[in-house]
Amino acid sequence: MNIAAKPASIAADAAAILDRLGVDKAAYTTGDLKSFSPVTGEQTGSLKTVSASEASATIERADEAFRAWRLVPAPKRGELVRLLGEELRAAKTDLGRLVSIEAGKIPSEGLGEVQEMIDICDFAVGLSRQLYGLTIATERPGHRMMETWHPLGVVGIISAFNFPVAVWAWNAALALVCGNSVVWKPSEKTPLTALATHAILERAIKRFGEAPEGLSQLLIGDRAIGEVLVDHAKVRLVSATGSTRMGREVGPRLARRFARAILELGGNNGGIVCPSADLDMALRAIAFGAMGTAGQRCTTLRRLFVHESVYDQLLPRLKKAYASVSVGNPLDGNALVGPLIDKLAFDAMQKALDEARALGGTVHGGERVILGNHDAFYVKPALVEMPAHSGPVLEETFAPILYVLKYTDFDAALADHNAVGAGLSSSIFTLDMREAERFLSVDGSDCGIANVNIGTSGAEIGGAFGGEKETGGGRESGSDAWKAYMRRATNTINYSKSLPLAQGVSFDIE
Repeated sequence: MNIAAKPASIAADAAAILDRLGVDKAAYTTGDLKSFSPVTGEQTGSLKTVSASEASATIERADEAFRAWRLVPAPKRGELVRLLGEELRAAKTDLGRLVSIEAGKIPSEGLGEVQEMIDICDFAVGLSRQLYGLTIATERPGHRMMETWHPLGVVGIISAFNFPVAVWAWNAALALVCGNSVVWKPSEKTPLTALATHAILERAIKRFGEAPEGLSQLLIGDRAIGEVLVDHAKVRLVSATGSTRMGREVGPRLARRFARAILELGGNNGGIVCPSADLDMALRAIAFGAMGTAGQRCTTLRRLFVHESVYDQLLPRLKKAYASVSVGNPLDGNALVGPLIDKLAFDAMQKALDEARALGGTVHGGERVILGNHDAFYVKPALVEMPAHSGPVLEETFAPILYVLKYTDFDAALADHNAVGAGLSSSIFTLDMREAERFLSVDGSDCGIANVNIGTSGAEIGGAFGGEKETGGGRESGSDAWKAYMRRATNTINYSKSLPLAQGVSFDIE
């Protein structure tokens, strides 16, 4: 869709986009949940929220839809997701801009997020004809053993503000082709993009024509609504993206009722720059990984270990990049770094920088940038030279802070790299095959994502996305992540005229 002439305000811009995408104006103008754009701090909507009882009733409808949808052949289910991909292609410009308005991303990142949605739809369509089980060798003659995969049930999705629509698509596209229904509780900080995305899906459902009512549902609300989703007996899987603190609460609640969890939590991601590294390549990867999305990616590079032999070559270049990077309104199209999501994020960043200074760290940047509106929180990305791997370095701060440490011994650097709670993404820059292979080996990086000569961020949908330790252990998107949305059954068929028992057991009753 084409963008119309630029409206007078961000709120008007958002409203025009929502109108073009088919969102009922009453849904975002007559409610109790206020939404704001981090670009200016301007209020962009007042959304209708649901009550706990309404949320429960929504889940019940989704369960009824699941019971019908699971009977639809998987390739036919894939057709719905194919249509969703078509609708997303048509809406890419509008939805990408709305992501920029509501999450503060620069235009290319807003559009890139929608492209991720399109890509996972393409992946899921192909997957709809590849939900394979195994034929398994059996010890009993005249028998066949195999496994089959069946839809799981209602899938709950709890998404975060930093990727307000892509994470929903990672989960929803797979869940739908696997035969499940979907209930989505988006972040309260980015509800408008959720309304827009759901309207796009509803157009695809209308074109599909045979989907049961309630197949995909949207719950606008606060933490209490998320708790309904987590605790409801008919929600068989919850995929939750957010902080480690959130995961510590969600995980046990799901475990108490033996429901499944896909947890995508914190990421205190590290990188190692080795003596043989291509410094030109490393510089660009580090800059994007640490400063992109204003440091508000779960895969943002936050810790950098640089070998002493190249430290004095790389650090001045990093300082120059940090000093010169453009910070500003992402909707203007010139800035590379947009705003933090809100004041809480800004305060957390300043607290971490104060703690770093107290431990002897040298801070370059990190100051607030005032762009004419005191309700918007822009900052210069911070480069912090640290004398030791301690204090705030060990914790994830969701802001553009990169801690840089000098190392002499590779084993020691690798040990420090792994000595944090989270284990999401990691990277090494080296032309030494031994170092690269060691980093990827069993005693190398302990993260779910380990890269060589690329940065920590920018994962493709073809690979399973997720991390270890306090990152939660969940996997979304590509590879065989689809199995989390299904239940496995092992089947044995006896086509002989006898009944041999496994393990040679004898049990004669005559």
